[in-house]
This record gives sequence, C-alpha cells and structure tokens, in this order.
Amino acid sequence: MNLIDPFGARQLLNPDRASQLSYYCLASLESAGAADLARLPHTIKILLESLLRNCDGYSITEDHVLGLAGWQAQGSRREIPYKPARVILQDFTGVPALVDLAAMRDAMSELGGDPKKINPFIPCDLVIDHSVQVDYFGKANALPMNEAVEFQRNQERYEFLKWGQSAFQNLRVVPPSTGIVHQVNLEYLAQVVFHNKSNDLCYPDSCVGTDSHTPMVNGLGVLAWGVGGIEAEAVILDQPIYMLEPDVVGIKLTGKLPPGVTATDLVLRITELCREFGVVGQFVEFYGSGLSQLSIPDRATISNMAPEQGSTVSFFPVDEAALSYMRLTGRSSEQIELTERYAKLQGLFRADDAPEPEFTRTLEVDLGEIEPALAGPKRPQDRIPLSQVGPTYRQTLTAPVGIRGMGLAESDLDRCGVVSSQGACETITHGAVVIAAITSCTNTSNPSVMLGAGLVAKKAVEKGLKVKNYVKTSLAPGSLVVTEYLKQSGLLPYLEALGFYLVGYGCTTCIGNSGPLDAAVEEAIVDNDLVVSAVLSGNRNFEGRVHPLTKTNYLASPPLVVAYALAGSTAVDMTNDAIGQSNDGEQVFLKDIWPTTEEIDEVVRKFVTPEMFRERYADVFTGTQAWQAIEVAGSERYQWNERSTYIRKPPFFEGLGGGRETIGRLADMRVLALFGGSVTTDHISPAGQIAPDSPAALYLLEKGVERKDWNSYGSRRGNDQVMCRGTFANVRIHNLLVPGSEGNVTIHHPSGERMTFFDAAMKYKESGMPLCILAGKEYGSGSSRDWAAKGPFMQGVKAVIAESYERIHRSNLIGMGILPLQFMSGESAQNLGLKGDEIVTVDIADDTVPQQIVDVTASAPDESVKSFKAASRIDTPIEIQYYRDGGILRTVLKKLRAG
Repeated sequence: MNLIDPFGARQLLNPDRASQLSYYCLASLESAGAADLARLPHTIKILLESLLRNCDGYSITEDHVLGLAGWQAQGSRREIPYKPARVILQDFTGVPALVDLAAMRDAMSELGGDPKKINPFIPCDLVIDHSVQVDYFGKANALPMNEAVEFQRNQERYEFLKWGQSAFQNLRVVPPSTGIVHQVNLEYLAQVVFHNKSNDLCYPDSCVGTDSHTPMVNGLGVLAWGVGGIEAEAVILDQPIYMLEPDVVGIKLTGKLPPGVTATDLVLRITELCREFGVVGQFVEFYGSGLSQLSIPDRATISNMAPEQGSTVSFFPVDEAALSYMRLTGRSSEQIELTERYAKLQGLFRADDAPEPEFTRTLEVDLGEIEPALAGPKRPQDRIPLSQVGPTYRQTLTAPVGIRGMGLAESDLDRCGVVSSQGACETITHGAVVIAAITSCTNTSNPSVMLGAGLVAKKAVEKGLKVKNYVKTSLAPGSLVVTEYLKQSGLLPYLEALGFYLVGYGCTTCIGNSGPLDAAVEEAIVDNDLVVSAVLSGNRNFEGRVHPLTKTNYLASPPLVVAYALAGSTAVDMTNDAIGQSNDGEQVFLKDIWPTTEEIDEVVRKFVTPEMFRERYADVFTGTQAWQAIEVAGSERYQWNERSTYIRKPPFFEGLGGGRETIGRLADMRVLALFGGSVTTDHISPAGQIAPDSPAALYLLEKGVERKDWNSYGSRRGNDQVMCRGTFANVRIHNLLVPGSEGNVTIHHPSGERMTFFDAAMKYKESGMPLCILAGKEYGSGSSRDWAAKGPFMQGVKAVIAESYERIHRSNLIGMGILPLQFMSGESAQNLGLKGDEIVTVDIADDTVPQQIVDVTASAPDESVKSFKAASRIDTPIEIQYYRDGGILRTVLKKLRAG
C-alpha cells in the first residue's frame, strides 16, 4: 500500500536513539488545526490514528482523517474505513472461516487468478478452545479422559487446522488444552502497543475477532470487538471494516467495591444498566477515579461482557494499572517501556486528574453501591440480587412463559424426583442445581475470584460440607496459569474435594459443551418434568445453550458457583438459609465460608507471579503430544474429502462471475418463521448437542456416523450440510407460526403441514419459493455466529423483517446477501396483523441508498393485502455493494481477482 502521509505525521519515536522505530503523531493534526485531541475519547483517538497511518488517498483519504479528527459528541456520523492491527479466531468460528478461505482459493483458481492471493495480509491467531466437552468430571483423571475424547471426535477438524497453519502465511494456531482465546489474548497475545517489524512502525494494538467476547482486551487498553466470521475473513484479506463513526457513551466510575463484592457482581450490574440505558452499536468508554480501584482482571471481566451490554466495545484506557499488569504477566521490559512512551506521547495514557473527554452521553456508577448478584434465568442482562434469587424462584416457576417465567401451574410445584447414585438416594425438586461450572474467560482470567472460589472451598471442606451427588461439578480454566496458582496456593485440593476437578482448558459449559448429566439425574428430570438449574461463571445463559434439560440458568462468580453447588438448589435463600451442616451438626451459612477481601488479596499477592506466566506461555504454540502427532501434507489448495462429515467445500462461491450484479425486487416470499423478541444466534444456529431425529442427526446417521460421535453443531460448522439442517434447530425456540410450540417446528404454506424448518425450507425450494423471516426486537443477539446468517441463506431466506437487530448479526446477514429490514418505529408483525401465512414482496431497486424506506406488501390467503413501510438496515454505501454481489466475500474475491 502506498501511504502518502499528507499531514507529515510520521516521526521517530526515540529521535535521540539509533532506533528507526516510527509512529504517526496525532499531535500533527492538532498543529494543523484539524483536531482538539484533549476533548476526544480515547477510542476515537485510536480510530483516528489508524486512519492517519493508513491514509493512501484511495481507500482511506484525507477527508476520512479530517472528518474523524473533527468528531463531535452530538454530531452527524459518516462512514469510515478502519483497519485493525490483527485478527483473532477461535475454532468454532475459525474452522468455517478457513473453509471459506480454502474455497476462495479454489474459486480464484477457477476464475483464472492466483490462489495464493487468498492469504492473511495481517497477523492472525486461532485458538482452539471451543471443542472440549465435559464428558468426564468429578475425578482426578477427568482432564486426560476429556482430552482423549476431544481428539478422537475432532481429528478431521484438527488435521484441517494444521493444514491451514502450513498453507497460509501470517496464521498461528494455539493448540487445544492451552486456554480460552480471550484469556490467552489478554495474558499473552496482546501487545498493547503493536510493533510492526516489517516497517518499523509502532501503533496501538487493536484487533477484531470471530467471537463476540473479543472486547475482553478492552480492559487492557486494546481496542477490539467481535465481528462475524464473514467480516473477519474480509479483514484478513486486507479489506477495511466500513463503519459509521461511533457514538461514545462515557461511564464514570466512582468509589470502591464494598467488602465481599466481586468483579462479577459489578459486571452484571453494568450489563443491566447498559441494556436499560441503550448502548447497542455504540462504543462505551470508562473514565473517573473509580478506575484506579479496579485491577486489569476486574476491568477485563467488565469488557468481556460488552456484547451482553449491547456495546461494540467497553473500553478502559491504558494507565499505570495496565503497565503493572504487563509486568505481572511477564511481558518484556522493552514492550512495557514502548507502551508507556507511546501512550503518553499520543495522549492515550489515562490519569485520575486528566481532563474528561466529551461523550455522546454519560452514565455514572458508584462502585460502593454494587451488591452480590446473579443473572438469569434466561438472559445475562437480567440481574437478580443474591438476596432475591431464592425467595423469587417460586415466582419464576409460575410466571407466564417468557424471559423470567416458566409457566408452571401451582399444582405443578410439588413435583419431585429421586436420584439413586453412588449408593445414595437423593430427592431433587424444581430449582435443583444439576450443573455447577467454574468456566469461561469472563471469570477464570481473574485471580481474585478464582482464588476466592478456592478459599470458599477450603472453608467448606474444613467444616465438613459436601456437594450433592446430583450436581455435575467442573473446573475449566482459561489458561494453564490458573491451575498453577491454584496448585501453588494449596487451594486446588479443596476444590477437588467438592468435585471441582480440572476437566479441560476451554469454554466448556459456557458454550454449551456441558456434556451429559448422569443418566439417573436425566431420568429424574424428564420423568417428573422438573425445572432444574445450572449455575456457571460464564457470560451466556440463553435458552437451550447450557444444557437441553436446564431451563433456569444463572451466571454467577466462581465463589458463588461453589456455594450453589453446596446448597444444591437455586430455590434456597443464600443470604438467610443454611447451605449445609458442619461435622458437628451445626448449620453453616454462606457468611461462614465467604472469604474477606483481605484474605483474597493476600493469596493473590503471594501466589500469582510473573514467572508463572513466562513459564506457561513459553511453549504456547507447541501443544500436547496428541497435537504434535497430527501429520498433514502441505499443499497450496485443500484436498477436499467427499466422505468427510466435518469439512466440506461450501457452495457460497458457485456461479460467481466477473460482471456487475444488480439489486432487484424481492417478490412472492413465503414466511419460514414468525418470531417474538430476543431471538438469539443460539436459537438460529445452535452450538450444542444435536438432537436425535433432527434433520442433522438423520444426515449423520445416513453417513454412517454413530450417535456417540455426533459431537456438537459448533464442531460441525465446517460442513454446510449439517449446519443448514441445524438452522433453527434449537430445542427452546418459539415459532409463533405454531402457537404453543417449542423447538424445531414450523408450518409449511399453503399445505398447512407441520414439519421441521429444514424440511419446510427444502419443500419451498423445490417449488421455487423464496423465503423471509418476521421477528421482534433484538433479533440475532448473542454470539457472533456467521452460521446464523449462512444457515438461513442456504435455506433460501432472502430477507428478515425485525423490530431491531443486534449489531454483528445485522452485518452478517448483509455479508451473506440477505436483506435486513426493520419495522418502522412502533410497528411490529403483531400490530400490523401479520400471521405468517402471507406472501411477502419487498420493493427494492438497484439504485437503493443506505437506510432507505421501502414498500412491503403482504398478501393473505383470503386475498386481502396489507401494505407497510420498512427501513433498510443496509447502513453504509459499501454494504450496498456487498448486498449487490451476494455477500462480502464475493465482493472481496472479485476485487482480488481484478488486482
């Protein structure tokens, strides 16, 4: 790229040294009268630096730079092209991304181009963390047993990833059994200030990732957010992210957390507040003196849940705490010195007494008012004070079916079951905790809560408390360092005494890889139709995600996960009821085993050391013997195996030519599904277990795959045939075309037949009928799941009309050539009288513009016609081109082919 540096911004970082290390000085814009840097939020300054550094007069122009330099808190928002420093991926989303890149190499070759042009232009790291499942638990050898099953199930996928590592330059793979992507990013991969040795430039470290929790490194001052795999592939191939200049919401933190309150309690409150305040699609930046009271792991816990908050990023600027954390995690003194010098030179270093930036809106949070809490039973933003979880559980059971209700009748409340296990009989009732999982980088990256959980376990064991046999306990840290400090502190044996044995290094329960419950427990739940609970230290608790049988799922800090495992029920009032009996028959309450803040701080200071991080990350790319034993033949293009049920060449580039495509009217679409609000990407494209008798299960059986080897939907994302059949296959999805139904069912029109979504879609396809989806608010919330767009595309969906969208899913729909439309304010499918049996037509033309209002007609079986307006959610000019070409990757392929 030919950079023109029109502002004369490139300067030596250390002009008094021999080094030629350079940077693009933001102050040059201030000298030119183009910017008032002191008033700009840190996040805007980081975006601005990227424009300044990448200005080439073509894709990034002087006007882009000057426009963002003049950013106004309440001003209009223009499109900007943004280039991050690097990309991170995890294997559930990374495998399909590499499958697409491999298919693009084939397509490039077929178009007469050079397949090697399909290669990462910027550094990419793929961390394998989503594949391990909790098949074995509660025993000392659970870890090696789960690892063995993981490799047996995923051999084909891992061979493919090893091929990708050798076939593509600029791609590193972190092998299984190493850690969770965001914790590895926080503790090791993130540089904070990026040193590009190829051009001797330094600039803010930044990244986008194919996982919605990529913002976790915002806690360390690294600007990062989640994108769909489709958009990430375009970034990998040197395409900018085209985005609107963001609104920036400032959240001012004051005070200090009260004793006994954790960072988890804080993030659940901030998540609740952000959803109430409304920050979807906006940047959140934290400021105020309260930041100095939070460690980097505390901040990272907050940043991790940016997608649950609705924000694109939840950012903490670089400050002294960031430098201290870099020292703690074993970063080099040179890297720390570079970070401090660069951040201070660029006005990116925070101090309590610095002037407050200007924000679009502000919100204040007093840390002293935070109280212990959980979130649930179905959404992470639905915080419940700890004191209210037990007392309101009965109300949760009897409330109408919805985000806080299960719809049970009073006569159903006394149902119970008996579990015979390990020579004992135990009664379980509604609210029984059948899964207690210390999992997810949200919390396992924070030594305070992990060692806090160890101290709770120690005090509980010393008092003789035990966990009920029906509770499935697991410990899945996000890095090897966690195990090391739990061992060194002497706390790991106490966790193991309560059943919290190490089961793997990965997302496990948080992603839905909770594994099977004990057969006797499952039988008691199903036979007695019990509403049972999971308590996990994760970030997601959507319906059907954690486990098919846990209908009430709660997010909690690791110490509270241990406490609920001991109590055995979410119907217990944890603040007033005893959670067990001591060896001498005395009642034990939560307060009796809860450690003080001073106790936790002392253990953290004593047992979390830089040496641990240096030693455990020294061989981060080496992997276990099982990983090293995988052999693959090096080749430029992937040799597809038609017999594979994991990796298949996708159809997304079929029929691609070099000519210009056109946008036209979407006529005569049938409604495949009619949804209410809060339909998540988990509902659209589940990641967890493949249900028996589902279309995906039948496909695998036809291919000779036994049920024990079905694995999960997430692991099969490299196979479009499985994923197309798995679209809308969530066991908890509610399709209003079939009132009162739950699960994978819709109505085919005009026949009126009831069938699975896939079967209906194929029947429509046979008759040449295009499809659309009608939905409520927050359509596509949750994970950054590209198959939630790819799957509907393969089923024949041409448009979605919803009341509102989550950011990443809207982008993914356009990325697959699906038109996202939004009902006008105050309108919905329900109040427009749409029943889902209509034939829908959308008037859109090739000269469409961003956010255009279009005409929609819906013709009912009685020949009545409803006409209404909808807003196109193609938000930027470049998205029009993506939609015209049938998706972003087709646009990129055409560009690379043309040179």
